[in-house]
Amino acid sequence: MTKQSNNQMLKSALDVKASKSVIEPTITVQRIKGAADESNTEKCQCAIIRADQFSMYYGSTVGVKDITMDIYPCSVTAIIGPSGCGKSTFLRSINRMNDLVPHARAEGKLEVDGQDIYDKRINLVNLRQQVGMVFQKPNPFPKSIFDNVAYGPRLQGVKNKSKLQHIVEQSLKASALWDEVQDDLKKSALALSGGQQQRLCIARALATKPRVLLMDEPCSALDPLATGKIEDLIEQLKSSYTIVIVTHNMQQAARVSESAAFFCLGELIEYDNTSKIFSNPSKKQTEDYVTGRFG
Repeated sequence: MTKQSNNQMLKSALDVKASKSVIEPTITVQRIKGAADESNTEKCQCAIIRADQFSMYYGSTVGVKDITMDIYPCSVTAIIGPSGCGKSTFLRSINRMNDLVPHARAEGKLEVDGQDIYDKRINLVNLRQQVGMVFQKPNPFPKSIFDNVAYGPRLQGVKNKSKLQHIVEQSLKASALWDEVQDDLKKSALALSGGQQQRLCIARALATKPRVLLMDEPCSALDPLATGKIEDLIEQLKSSYTIVIVTHNMQQAARVSESAAFFCLGELIEYDNTSKIFSNPSKKQTEDYVTGRFG
């Protein structure tokens, strides 16, 4: 792809995003009670995720090094960069999924909602309930649609059947899946299409009432139609959740995010408004990447 055609595609994506913000009506998300407080205006003034000289190592190998950045609520932040640059490592660090990797260790500070999540006293179960994760490939449990969504609340101790039904319904509505599955909740989740499975995984994450939703290449295994539905869903959810998405798709990052962070070789090269990153980046490395010179 030439630099000129790449720039035209990015400009088109930014134009689509701008036109949506002007033309489309505001979409009200049916929120799960307690997922994010109503006083969003006040809370959006302070960073919900704060990295300060944060590094992650796998033995002697650097995953990410000296990352300093603030991520704010009620928004979508895209993390972009070439393969192996630390995007997923940083994303997985936010809910300590890297703890599952042998010899992984963290340095510096990484806070969620003012708490240092690498403090030894942190409750990992509570952290992962507050910081939901959606993976690259849909990974529904081999259970019914209902049981997939109810899984997290049941672990939290919710046993009342009517309360579980309410949580499942609200979660499926928030993930734009309710209308398609409301009459088949006992159906195996594995019988759903790939796009439906990914939205089910989002519903499963929302059911634990998180404040943050992490998405690691959520559309890479989906067709264009399913990808469009996921992107529309991200647009709807951002008013109630903090969303951090890793993507290789520059047009997708331009369409869905307000802020973008460019990672390269484990370092944060540039972090700014998405429109600035793609139209007038401050660093030559960033410009080279977004214009297709490498990566």
